[in-house]
Amino acid sequence: MANLVDKRVSTDQQSTARQNLVLTEAGIEDPVVFEEDAGTSSRLHPLRRPKFRALLDYARPGDTVHISEMFRLVRGTGHILDVLDVLHCDRLALRIHDGAFSAMDLTARHSRTGEFLSTVKSMV
Repeated sequence: MANLVDKRVSTDQQSTARQNLVLTEAGIEDPVVFEEDAGTSSRLHPLRRPKFRALLDYARPGDTVHISEMFRLVRGTGHILDVLDVLHCDRLALRIHDGAFSAMDLTARHSRTGEFLSTVKSMV
């Protein structure tokens, strides 16, 4: 199972230094990194971002997607629900390492049925 890391900054004046620190501190083993070009707008739906699409194309069931903070992947509820649906269908886990939702498994499944937990969608 692979550890897939997604990184993005909104402007070309920003760097991924903070994301790198958070992800390094997380101790992710053998990460495969997908980094958007600097300035990739957060207004662009995550499923339309070139590197995130490449990450999803590369991913296999059982892999884990790692992000430093939720806002590096999404900006709105609709976007996160869309991403969670794709991750669930592809049987991928999501780990957020800092900030909001960092202590929660947003891709949790029911232990018997394997279905995406509706409580996760409610919390989001």
